[in-house]
This record gives sequence, C-alpha cells and structure tokens, in this order.
Amino acid sequence: MSDERSLDGEIEAALEGLNLQDVGLPSMPPAGSKKRSGEKGEKNLQTGTIAGVDKSDVIVDLGPRMQGVISIDEFDPAPVVGETYQFSLAGQEDGLWLLSRKEALAIAALDEIEVGSNVKAKVTGQNTGGLELRVAGLRGFMPASHAAIGRVEDLSSFIGQHLVCEVLELDREKKQLLLSRRNVERQEVESARSEAVGTLQPGTTVHGKVTRIEGFGAFVDIGGGVEGLLHVSNISRKRVEDVNEVLSTGQDVKVMILDIKEGGRRIGLGMKQLEPDPWDDAVHRFRDDQIVEATVMKVLDFGAFLELEPGLEGLLHVSQMGDGGGQRGGRAKPSCTPGEKLTVRIESIDPMERRISLSMLDSRGVKLGSEEAAGAAEIDDVLRESSQQIGTNLGNLFKKALGDE
Repeated sequence: MSDERSLDGEIEAALEGLNLQDVGLPSMPPAGSKKRSGEKGEKNLQTGTIAGVDKSDVIVDLGPRMQGVISIDEFDPAPVVGETYQFSLAGQEDGLWLLSRKEALAIAALDEIEVGSNVKAKVTGQNTGGLELRVAGLRGFMPASHAAIGRVEDLSSFIGQHLVCEVLELDREKKQLLLSRRNVERQEVESARSEAVGTLQPGTTVHGKVTRIEGFGAFVDIGGGVEGLLHVSNISRKRVEDVNEVLSTGQDVKVMILDIKEGGRRIGLGMKQLEPDPWDDAVHRFRDDQIVEATVMKVLDFGAFLELEPGLEGLLHVSQMGDGGGQRGGRAKPSCTPGEKLTVRIESIDPMERRISLSMLDSRGVKLGSEEAAGAAEIDDVLRESSQQIGTNLGNLFKKALGDE
C-alpha cells in the first residue's frame, strides 16, 4: 500500500497543472482509490491477404466476395502481394471495408499486456509532466521521475528512442498505459548485481574504486553494480584514525573479499589482509624484558597503545607508567600524548592472542631511566662482576689443591 501511495504521489506531482485531454490521457484517480484495468479489447479482428498495392492504398482480400482498403502509411515497410495480416474493421464505404492496421495491433497488444509486464515503447513527445509514448498502437505516458533511476535534466533526449518499460497502469477501454523506465533499470541493475555476486568468493582478490567515504570506512565499487564496505579496521595494519588520510573518492584499490551476506547486499572488504602480517615472526624480533622505543598511538583512561612497528601495538597500562600518572576523579590517568616516543620494556608477548604488555618499569618496579634504575643497574653490574671473581678464585684454589697433591 505504501508503494502505491508513493507512486500516486509521483504521478500527481508530474501531472500538476497539465491538461490531460491535450495529451489524450485520462485523469488519474485520487491517491488511495481503487484502479480498474477494464476488460480486454473486443475481438473485431479480421485476417486478410494483400491483393494489391498502389501509391496510397492497399487492397485486402478478407474472404469470399469481401474486400477492404487501408492506407499504405499504416505499413512499415510497404506490404507485398500475398502477405497476410490482421486488420481491424472500422466501417464500410462504396462496398469496401475500411481497415486499420494500427488498431489491430493495439487490440492484439491489449490481450498480451498486463500490469507489471515489460513492453517496448517508442518515445513520441514530451510535455511538462513527462514523456508521451506509443506501444503497438497504444498511447502511453511516463512521469519524468520514472524516465531513469537518476534525475534526467533533458527529457527531450529520449524522443525517437525505443525503450523497454514496465506497465504501471493499464486502461483497456481507452487503450492507454502508464509506463516506467526507471523500474526496468532497477531490474537490470539487480540482475547484473546478482550475476556479479555469484562470481565472488570470500578470500578472492579484486580491483575496485572508492565511491564514498564515511567515518567508519569506505564503500568500494568492485564491478557489476556491486559495492562492498571497507571498514576502517581493515584498511591497513597501521592504526587508521581518519579514513580521508589514506583513501580518497575515485581512488583505485586492490581489496580482498572477506565475507558475503544477505545474498550479496552486504559484502565486507579488506586491504590490510593483503599486507604482510607483522605478528607472523614477532617472537623472533621481540622478547620478554627487551627494552624498545615505541610511539604512542592512542591514549585512554586505563592506559595507552604504543606502536612498536607498523601493525604491531602493545598496551602500556597506567599502572606501569611509574610516575602515578595524572589524577582524574581520584584515579590515575595516562600522562603521555599521541605521537610521543617512549622507552618501554616488553613484559610479555603473546602472538596467539596478539597481545603485547608494556611497562616503563624495570624488573624491580623502578621507572626506566631514573636514578634509581641507574643505581640498580650499577649494583647488578658489581654483583655480576663479584660473582665472576668469586668463581675464578674458587677455581684457582681447587687447581692449587690438586697441584699440591
């Protein structure tokens, strides 16, 4: 019902201020009223054979001692003697039946056409509300809004063209049609989209063009009228805060099909999946207790995410910053800022969970780079040196004892 009301509204808007009698079309019923398609055309058709042709008229044999005449203008191309056609009987004059080929075509068409079916129509003219068309002798009207999916600035460009249109309404008695080219285009787009989706599989790589950018990602046309969503989290191994910084409308991209849902109406795409995964060999390049320099990427209440290298981030919890952080409502908060470089210690690295825990404290809980940490390091060196000396002295004593024996 809502679609019918929407259509009625479009038609009324298209016909506003237009005298329908001038274009030979009936007034449209008010919105929400019942429309009647009428009865099928009367069967006043007669089969005849071309008996003679001159410059202006064609003589037709309709049966024993029964002939008719028709203007040659109703044929395209001109008929040939012996050909058979169907004609409509329009009356008699001087013993000859007056025939109509166009009327016969219109009657035959009425028996075949139904609301919702597609027909081929020729655009014959334009008025303020839309286009005038002919369908096998039937008059048709198309509101401007139904000429195409998008807005058409110059309707006159359609004049003389043959268009495949959907029948929206049919008045059999007056032999008139209400047509839509827009609906046919939508059918064509949907058919092409379905065909294109049928060739896609998750995991395959395709080329596309960025059509629209949003805060959560970008829409990419991957061909055949099919669009997919490239979510911001799947654009790069690096953290992307602003999509516009890495993508632009019209840009050609190479993407991977991640998933296909709802019959292809929702397609997930990815670019980072085509990049090397830094987690694959992370344990060979980083280890527990290793001191590294990392860049602050994002700061939250509970800590900060630091990038060790593109695509490899770790969490520095506020409790591991060593200076108590600032205060927010009596609670500690991170004291670092995005872009800042910090020296941190890797507490643990878990490639399976893709987690790295970082700390600005050494193994004793003292902040890295502080005097306490430096003093502790000197003590460690002295203890390590003393341990080596004690081991050496004990070794010499054992050697001496053994030599004396």
